[in-house]
Amino acid sequence: MSEQKTALVISAHAADFVWRCGGAIAKHQKLGYDVTVVCLSYGERGESARLWKEGKTLDEVKSIRKKEAEDAAKALDVHDIEFLDMGDYPLRFGQEAEEKVVDIIRKVQPNFMFSHSKWDPYNTDHMKTTEFALTCRMIAQAWGHNPGEKVLGAPQLYLFEPHQTEQMGWKPNVFLDITEVWDKKRAAMECMNGQVHLWDFYTRVAEQRANHFKRNSGGMAGGRDCKYAEGFESIFPTCVDELS
Repeated sequence: MSEQKTALVISAHAADFVWRCGGAIAKHQKLGYDVTVVCLSYGERGESARLWKEGKTLDEVKSIRKKEAEDAAKALDVHDIEFLDMGDYPLRFGQEAEEKVVDIIRKVQPNFMFSHSKWDPYNTDHMKTTEFALTCRMIAQAWGHNPGEKVLGAPQLYLFEPHQTEQMGWKPNVFLDITEVWDKKRAAMECMNGQVHLWDFYTRVAEQRANHFKRNSGGMAGGRDCKYAEGFESIFPTCVDELS
């Protein structure tokens, strides 16, 4: 039997993975991958305004956000979701958090990873999460870190689309057709009742990226049809035996 293929998402807040790579998660689960999602925080302070306006307490907000993320993960057929409850606005990183995530990376042994854009002046939790993810990836590759454990190979890190793309310096070089699993992504988005205003926004984003998919898969010469897509920026070079 071939070794199980896996993927890992490192999400700053409990909803980020839904909007930004929910289609990729559902599609790769359908392809036989085990996709693990790590939520560093619930997004309880900075991304739960509606709940605070309703008079909820901190513990209530965190509980609601956790349930929403679990429901969304179920809609996407996520293999495993883990919550590290590191707090948000701001997220603070340290050795303990690094060790937890490195342990997860080595356990999962992902074929590829997802995280945020490298720059986000509107939400520094996001860009700091990507720096953190890269640091943890590096540590997981080190033979001298917890010698005797299986070290990490060289999984690609895909940066998913930020909310205000034009301000983030994010440049997609990969487009993924998620048409066949769009219903799963939309269902997952509708689990996030704390951010209803984003449901239609990210539907429009998926439709726009579908146009880019069609153009770049053949354009006027006969590009593949696509109704919904997600865009990603890859960090590391791709090694190939033949160019196409």
